[in-house]
Amino acid sequence: MQKHIIVDPDKCTGCEICEFVCSQVHTGAFNPYFSRIKAIRIEPIINFALGCQFCKDPPCVAVCPWKALEKDEETGTINVNPDKCVGCGFCIRACEFGAISMSLKDNIVLICDQCKDIEDGPQCVKYCPREAITFETLDSFAQRERRKTTEKLIAGLAKVEK
Repeated sequence: MQKHIIVDPDKCTGCEICEFVCSQVHTGAFNPYFSRIKAIRIEPIINFALGCQFCKDPPCVAVCPWKALEKDEETGTINVNPDKCVGCGFCIRACEFGAISMSLKDNIVLICDQCKDIEDGPQCVKYCPREAITFETLDSFAQRERRKTTEKLIAGLAKVEK
């Protein structure tokens, strides 16, 4: 089963550490413009980090006229071929999540690769101070959410019985 980077909006504070870590890992610079995960802030309500959702049939891959994007069927990640990417931005416009950005440095798209070349996995997960980012299968995520919901229901019933 493929693993995904999942952000819990109840835990995420929008601190942007994930962006800085991602940019450092991939470019050697602490610059959120080079990050493949983006913090979204709509004050005062929403603080949330968002990266590639690894769509089953990714529109970014389908729309690329240069065939610069390819889905890795094993991991689900979208690989960018820098020799083919011309920075046209069609993939950016096709992404319904706004999870693709353009490198200001070399005009090539930036898409989360789950830190595939790093032994201990996605660094945004490792360094998130609130443990708001996890790297897991959708099945394990769904099971955890079912458990949380059930625990809330039980707690609510206990209050009603008192």
